[in-house]
Amino acid sequence: MRVALIAPLLSLVLSVIFGLSAAVAAYNPSDPANCNGIGWDDAQPLTVAKVIAQRRVNFVKSPYDDDFKADSCPAASEACRKRSYLITDDLVLVGKTKGDFTCVSYQAPLAKAQTWTTGWLPSVALAKVERMPAPAAADWLGNWEHPGGGLTITKAADGRFKIEGGQVVPAGRDFNAGAINALAAPKDGIIAFVDDGSTPFERPSQGDECRVRLQRVGPLLLVEENNDCGGSGVSFTGLYRRT
Repeated sequence: MRVALIAPLLSLVLSVIFGLSAAVAAYNPSDPANCNGIGWDDAQPLTVAKVIAQRRVNFVKSPYDDDFKADSCPAASEACRKRSYLITDDLVLVGKTKGDFTCVSYQAPLAKAQTWTTGWLPSVALAKVERMPAPAAADWLGNWEHPGGGLTITKAADGRFKIEGGQVVPAGRDFNAGAINALAAPKDGIIAFVDDGSTPFERPSQGDECRVRLQRVGPLLLVEENNDCGGSGVSFTGLYRRT
């Protein structure tokens, strides 16, 4: 009796394992239909958008959703609509577009941890938020907070600013950390630097460099970096509020 049960049970287990393996193998992060959040672009600064939909707008699925079965998504269909949503005036970081949809990353303004929601939103539900074109020195200065850490910007010599910051991300019983310590000057309304600021930002990336861009967007400081400014899972990217 036991021997008779082993074969069908083994067959079931193997079918589940190979089924999951096939699904994972089918996932292609570079598939333009999959929304994996924002990315770093040496030549293109990050942009911010505001939700302009009335009341709320639901996120839209990628093909990898529903255990890799949402093949027809993103699309304007009930099957592709997620339960998660944003409301009017929420701010998002903007990634790529596909058809009528824009890939965004959202973090709650008062979040206590670096938790992001990523997904497609209808492009018509978003309006670009323009950055401050020519911030004065006072617009940069101060202490800026973000979940997990923050930045401090102070005046330095020769029109430059000193940018110092740290981020900490829990990792099991330990934590991963990142740090920024640079001198840099604004150019065309953006402060951009590599590592400590001694390397010209315009020089092509050499790999394993901490590359950072700062912009003023409304009352906020938009920080973006290339995910090489700290340990695993550490990122300074986000919208910072002055304290």
